[in-house]
Amino acid sequence: MANLLRPATWGLFSWRGYCSRGTQGRLSAGFVEALKAIVGSPHVSTAAVVREQHGHDESMHMCQPPDAVVWPQNVEQVSQLAALCYGQGVPIIPFGTGSGLEGGVCAVQGGVCVNLIRMDRILELNPEDFSVVVEPGVTRKALNTHLRDCGLWFPVDPGADASLCGMAATGASGTNSVRYGTMRDNVLNLEVVLPGGRQLHTAGRGRRFWKSAAGYNLTGLFVGSEGTLGLITAATLRLHPVPEATVAATCAFPTVQAAVDSTVHILQAAVPVARIEFLDEVMMDACNRHSKLNCYVAPTLFLEFHGSEQALAEQVQRTEEVIRHNGGSHFSWAKEAEERSRLWAARHSAWYASLALRPGCKGYSTDVCVPISRLSEILVQTKEDLEAWRLTGSASLPRAPGAGRGGAGAAALSFGPPGTVVGHVGDGNFHCILLVDPEDPEELLRAQAFAEQLGRRALALHGTCTGEHGIGLGKRQLLLEEVGVVGMETMRQLKATLDPRGLMNPGKVL
Repeated sequence: MANLLRPATWGLFSWRGYCSRGTQGRLSAGFVEALKAIVGSPHVSTAAVVREQHGHDESMHMCQPPDAVVWPQNVEQVSQLAALCYGQGVPIIPFGTGSGLEGGVCAVQGGVCVNLIRMDRILELNPEDFSVVVEPGVTRKALNTHLRDCGLWFPVDPGADASLCGMAATGASGTNSVRYGTMRDNVLNLEVVLPGGRQLHTAGRGRRFWKSAAGYNLTGLFVGSEGTLGLITAATLRLHPVPEATVAATCAFPTVQAAVDSTVHILQAAVPVARIEFLDEVMMDACNRHSKLNCYVAPTLFLEFHGSEQALAEQVQRTEEVIRHNGGSHFSWAKEAEERSRLWAARHSAWYASLALRPGCKGYSTDVCVPISRLSEILVQTKEDLEAWRLTGSASLPRAPGAGRGGAGAAALSFGPPGTVVGHVGDGNFHCILLVDPEDPEELLRAQAFAEQLGRRALALHGTCTGEHGIGLGKRQLLLEEVGVVGMETMRQLKATLDPRGLMNPGKVL
């Protein structure tokens, strides 16, 4: 095995910054044959186009492809792959659906990308215990389709049809988190292949309890670890009863302040709202255009309520009172399933609606989260910052890529690249989606500076630099500022204990 890997220096956490056109060749033919011996020849690829597809996610981070991509079929193959790679000093990069927003799948040191999407079985369903066990290739939509006839559902909904184990790896949340919690609240147990190939069941093999005081919380350690401590090969998830009735609504506000104040007052009134989403006027206009809606263009809240018919009537009445008190108007209620689906499909397409404002651009998303009492302050300031930094655009006159360098679209330069704001304001989390010309370094630097300033403002307000997207490649300095030197040292010690060679998704988080 010593000759399977060509001589190379695999420095701990070193950077390997080749672009998507970089050449493959770090792995010897013998090593590639060893991969094929484990998973079969059809499930290994070193083709450039395949590697490039696996070297990036939906983020602005440069494509950095792995040297090979493998598709294991079961946990035993994952264990063998981990043992082979770790023994030969080859980095391991887990891959799900590639829908992340922080560069978490970029192979910064090359290595082997382990695509887990073909492990797509629902292994065990326990309706009486409100739990299910899924492999990493199962997506949230596939699971909820499977659960359709048993009166249960899995509510964590980040928008994209992400893989459930990938959602666990990034600590995902989404529109339903204000009522049902995030992935951290809904993962009961994980099966993890550790560096070197050992298999760990974080709560014990086959266990699916809702609470425990037994030892360290290993499940919590791996939720949000972003593939840096091991490969998640199965997740035991908590399910919830499908609500008896559901109603959704939209309402417009004269100002951002009024919309955020309504959010805070609804929560203070103990209304058990299931979803409460904020869209600024630029985002609302973009969603109208992209999803063929006809909503009033203004700062807007999307809301949803779950419960019995009687409970819903009370929730709706109390919510309307709060909203009208804060100047809300243009109410639109959606009670039928088709109407609600259309409304939330538009909200979930907000990323693509934003990108459509400026064809040819790339999206750069922020992800701060603050205590609910500071939400109004940071959102209002952020809108002002967008104006001051000339990152708010006109949906009718978007700046074309190339403007400002003498290219087409220079007449619209004064508008800058469009920036939209959308967020899960019920738990203090919101995103600015900045639209950047990937060929304009100055524009990219300006967007990065804006994101860093916003992250530091959130930290100053006792919040976090990332509510749900993770640290990935771009927020490592902000993580240090958030948790402090001792916090970072502790994380590094944990990493070094589980991954002493630094080969599990290197360059991320730490």
